[in-house]
Amino acid sequence: MLEFHVLATEGLARRGRLTLAHGVVGTPVFMPVGTYGTVKGVLPASLLDMGAQIILGNTFHLWLRPGLDVIRAFGGLHRFENWGRPILTDSGGFQVWSLAGADGKGRKISEEGVRFASPVNGDKLFLTPETSMQIQTVLASDIVMQFDECTPYRTGDHLTTESEARRSMELSLRWARRSRDEFHRLANPNALFGIVQGGMFEGLREESAAALAELDLPGYAIGGVSVGEPKEDMLRIMAHTPRLLPADKPRYLMGVGTPEDLLAGIAAGVDLFDCVMPTRNARNGHLFTRFGDLKIRNARHKDDPSPIDETCGCHACRGTTRPDGSVTGGFSRAYLHHLERCGEMLAPMLASIHNLHFYLDLMRRARAALDEGCFTTFRARFEADRRRGV
Repeated sequence: MLEFHVLATEGLARRGRLTLAHGVVGTPVFMPVGTYGTVKGVLPASLLDMGAQIILGNTFHLWLRPGLDVIRAFGGLHRFENWGRPILTDSGGFQVWSLAGADGKGRKISEEGVRFASPVNGDKLFLTPETSMQIQTVLASDIVMQFDECTPYRTGDHLTTESEARRSMELSLRWARRSRDEFHRLANPNALFGIVQGGMFEGLREESAAALAELDLPGYAIGGVSVGEPKEDMLRIMAHTPRLLPADKPRYLMGVGTPEDLLAGIAAGVDLFDCVMPTRNARNGHLFTRFGDLKIRNARHKDDPSPIDETCGCHACRGTTRPDGSVTGGFSRAYLHHLERCGEMLAPMLASIHNLHFYLDLMRRARAALDEGCFTTFRARFEADRRRGV
């Protein structure tokens, strides 16, 4: 089940409404990443409080642990992790790429699929388009991603050539057709997205997008970016590819990126985003604020009584008002600095809450700006504030 409607536009930027089996999602939207069936350090109730509409799960890792028998017994991932709103699951292709190592020797790709060793216990595994669709059917995610080969930017010291990127892209297209056929055979009632590949070569991206559009899938993603390429190349592909995809289908940019990257993606016509950056950076004491990034471990925050961000309404910055009118939460930079220095687990928890709230609030404000026809002005003001620095 998927319905998508574009409600407003400004240039290439789109304001939309995406209806899925587990709820309605306003776009553009950021999806917090829940690799193992949880967004690290954040309760589902906290995600709802901060406005999360849809989260991401990881097909590859959930296949290995806890395994399909466990998730099948719960009727799918939603009940297993106690999340009643939509879920998107990736196909496992990115994990196969990331586990291959810098030299690419940790996997063996053939027409049939990919052979590799389990990172959990070393077992020999074989992942195919059909297997990926079978796993995601058990997970019962609202959005299912085709199995693809994530084309590397480089392997060791070797930059991927155009002919190598073409072979990879064409293999992903064949796997897209196999994913679609298996998805239909399984009678999965949810939505399958195709993934545009082609490396850093615009012509290949155009061929990939055109061939995928012929499959008439419910939605499309842009893959193979944020895989080690220079930032200017990522931005070039981000600006080029979304407009190639059907205007009446949702567009998803995979694995990107900074707050500024998200706004660039929206300006190019992207509707859905995900990235581990908010939570990964939080676990390293790196916090996003309206006026630039803040490294809470720096000694200058040792006795700072101010919140992470004076303008932020998250639990870590402003606190939460209880029904009796009392306020819980609302912590100083000095307190978070202290927690970090002591290695207390509350430090990355509060930092994750703040960073995710920052990303989700940015998307909420971008949607409001598109509703009001002032997204370009909003983006310019946001980026100027960020350049000012904390």
